[in-house]
Amino acid sequence: MEGLPHDDSVSMPSVPKLDENSPLRTMMASFDEAAELLGLGQQEYLVLRKPDREISIAVPVRLDDGSFRVFDGYRVQHNMGLGPFLGPVRLAADLELEELRALAAWMTWKCAVLGLPFGGAAGGIAVDRNQLSRGELERVVRRWTASLLGDIGGDRDVLAPEFANEQDIMAWALDTVSMHERSTANPAVTGKPEALGGSAGYSDAVAEGLRVILRLAAARQGYDPANLSVLIQGAGTVGGNLARILHAEGHRVVGLSDVHAALYAPDGLDVPELLAHRAASGHLPRSFAGARAVDPAEFLELPCQVLAPCAVANAITGRNAERIQAGLVLEGAHGPTTPAADTVLARRGIPVIPDILVNGGNVIVSYFEWVQNRTGFKWLEEVVDQRLRRMLREAWEAVLEVEQTHGCSLRMAANVLALKRVADADRVRGIYA
Repeated sequence: MEGLPHDDSVSMPSVPKLDENSPLRTMMASFDEAAELLGLGQQEYLVLRKPDREISIAVPVRLDDGSFRVFDGYRVQHNMGLGPFLGPVRLAADLELEELRALAAWMTWKCAVLGLPFGGAAGGIAVDRNQLSRGELERVVRRWTASLLGDIGGDRDVLAPEFANEQDIMAWALDTVSMHERSTANPAVTGKPEALGGSAGYSDAVAEGLRVILRLAAARQGYDPANLSVLIQGAGTVGGNLARILHAEGHRVVGLSDVHAALYAPDGLDVPELLAHRAASGHLPRSFAGARAVDPAEFLELPCQVLAPCAVANAITGRNAERIQAGLVLEGAHGPTTPAADTVLARRGIPVIPDILVNGGNVIVSYFEWVQNRTGFKWLEEVVDQRLRRMLREAWEAVLEVEQTHGCSLRMAANVLALKRVADADRVRGIYA
């Protein structure tokens, strides 16, 4: 893009030199290509390329044994052009600001491509939750939330869980905000228990969204939508739920993996039995009747119609993309395909259904929860499911229209659509001086 700075040291001086496969580099590479294809002006480019605000806080907590710890906490608010911020709370010992920058930007583009009135945010605490008691974890979450009270809320920045099973964390955050506001602040937090105003359908929302887009993509590929062979990396909230839903519909889940094991069966796995074992033990078995244990490093390269990386970023790279044997890739995780891998897969004719379109089911249901809380209505689960399917279908059709107009990949079409919607909103708003 002529006249636009592409050197990270120019446009994002607070970001260090990026590793080739870092999540932020993956996100920024897609952003830069979309900006060039869209012909984005330099002013708009510079504004959208950098977060609106980055907040770093200290989180002091007294532990059960009387000792004292201070944890690092963050919140990155990327862009508020389309509405208040919305984004996850991540608790991880290796939490890094760079990853939160990428996640916040992904949330902006995801909300835009899905047609939601939010900008993206992401935050969390650098803490190993496995090393804390439940009481210690609660104190950490409450202190982090209290430290951000001036920057979060239903009209400012709406908190969401990173995983659907973190309802207790969201309940603590909600109660902390409510106690300080002296009112029930339900719209400030999503993904909370239904007893506190949470929405029906939240726990399966990401997997349901994957299923909806998978059906549309499979039909486009000419696959029999009633008998797909699917290889799923990840057996947790996203991958495990997707495997359960697809198996129940009669599809062959030919592979399933987690950090402990990778299993493959061309005729299909017994998904309910595998997930029951994982629920009881905390991991998949290393061996299983009717399945072949495989090297996790080779798992993604096994034959299937649909490959669904639902676990980690940068799972498909320039090193293994040549050996992928899938007919299409369905991105359940954030940034599971590197830019180098995208190039290889495109050359080989393997379409990639991008994460910002595919894995936004929970973001849509977070929006539904926010709307229900603000209006005082409680929707039935079938209403949530119906509206979720409609919004995803509309997003899919909008992305296909951009793909046809520009003759580009689905990922580029999704990024162009998202970037245009956010840039248009920022352009109408103007710059406050």
